[in-house]
Amino acid sequence: MHSVNLLITGVGGQGVVLASDILAEVALVNGYDVKKTDTLGMAQRGGSVVTNLRIGEKLASPLIGEGETDILLAFEKLEAARWSPYLKQGSVSIVSNQVVPPLTVSLGKENYPSDDDIVRLLQGFGSEVIILDGPQLAWELGNSKVLNVLMLGALSTRLPFPFENWQKVIEERLPTKIVDINIKAFICGKEAILRKAT
Repeated sequence: MHSVNLLITGVGGQGVVLASDILAEVALVNGYDVKKTDTLGMAQRGGSVVTNLRIGEKLASPLIGEGETDILLAFEKLEAARWSPYLKQGSVSIVSNQVVPPLTVSLGKENYPSDDDIVRLLQGFGSEVIILDGPQLAWELGNSKVLNVLMLGALSTRLPFPFENWQKVIEERLPTKIVDINIKAFICGKEAILRKAT
């Protein structure tokens, strides 16, 4: 695998940083260099959270510029739209169908964009767009807090890392009592993507 630039984004409380930490460790286990930086904007109040994460043979900087993102993994739809200028031609956007309205929308000052608007925006930057009903899948598993690992499962279909390494890192990073449900969520996300591809 040549170097890959990933943006992982969502809002505070969705587990963006934990997900990016797991991904970084999986890449390291697979022998790759990893550079990562997190930006937390009022994250504890539902503000935007984004991780720049680069994986490759030898990397200098974690920062990803506009038009340089290979994969956008978004836990919330509006956050996917917010970071769309960072996508490059031929990229892929994996987006959870979750709505967390920002304050301006909640106060009625702005409208939340439609799914079609968000998809058109992402496609306009040359990205393949995959929308997953992440909240529904997590609800069916019985725990909405596993959305981040479920989305990692979806992402795993685009990276050359074996399941065993993902499982190893998840087991090491998470408390024992929630490992099983998170492994189930990871597999659920992976299978959801594969179903969309058939």
